[in-house]
Amino acid sequence: MEKKLVMMEPPIDELIKKCGGSKYLLTCLVAKRAKEIAGIYMSGEPQDKDPKVIAIAAEEVMQGKIKPGS
Repeated sequence: MEKKLVMMEPPIDELIKKCGGSKYLLTCLVAKRAKEIAGIYMSGEPQDKDPKVIAIAAEEVMQGKIKPGS
């Protein structure tokens, strides 16, 4: 039986609220920030393990570090 990988933290419902209820806006915001984070990691020294850039970006949205329109 295959194990499903599901992002549990931060909760998606809470992230959507941070983006005014727009799933589309949340997706664009997290994708844009994840791309920036990936670029930072790629320009540095090789890592033993790939960072989970989507999770990092989502956490930044949850903490209020990244906001729509900024």
